[in-house]
Amino acid sequence: MARADDPDERQTRGGQGDRKRRDSRHGEQVVRAGTLLVSATELVEPTFRRTVVYIIEHNEAGSLGVVLNRPSETAVHDVLPKWTEATAAPRTLFIGGPVKRDAALCLGTLHVGASIAGVQGLRRVDGRVVLVDLDADPAQVGPLIEGLRIFAGYAGWTFGQLEGELQNDDWIVLSALPSDPISTARPDLWAHVLRRQPMPLSLLATHPIELERN
Repeated sequence: MARADDPDERQTRGGQGDRKRRDSRHGEQVVRAGTLLVSATELVEPTFRRTVVYIIEHNEAGSLGVVLNRPSETAVHDVLPKWTEATAAPRTLFIGGPVKRDAALCLGTLHVGASIAGVQGLRRVDGRVVLVDLDADPAQVGPLIEGLRIFAGYAGWTFGQLEGELQNDDWIVLSALPSDPISTARPDLWAHVLRRQPMPLSLLATHPIELERN
């Protein structure tokens, strides 16, 4: 399986390199690395319906993120056994998005107060959330993190594409918690994230999974 953190395997729109990070504002919503895109109730396209996307990069080349709530049936032990113990439950690969499903991308949440200075294989995304190089040594990375999540593929937008979708009200932009990338025991992360918002946004959490139930 190719690594998404391998420069030769990453698509131009996803690579940060020397590109400047940027913020995009849509009304009061600001997209940047470390924010969540929560699909609107009207977004019924199967790939992104009732999804929560964590934004990893947002720069002049475009935007890159991973879907947090699409677990697969493939065990981490079957493809990347050395990372099994560090993986948050459930210890399966998650489908990060429709782009490059043969590439693995990994996010981890640091313990409070943990320092990554001088630690190879960790790059800060926002706050306690880091991008983990899967070629790193789990013995060095493991003690620093609460857990990690490995994603097959990612979601990508070319420059201006995400802004167009925001103008179309396809996404709700929300702040992420450090625990969101490794959230466990959440049968419906989409509803959980909405439920913790102030009124009236929290009411969207009651939107039925099957539209015909409405």
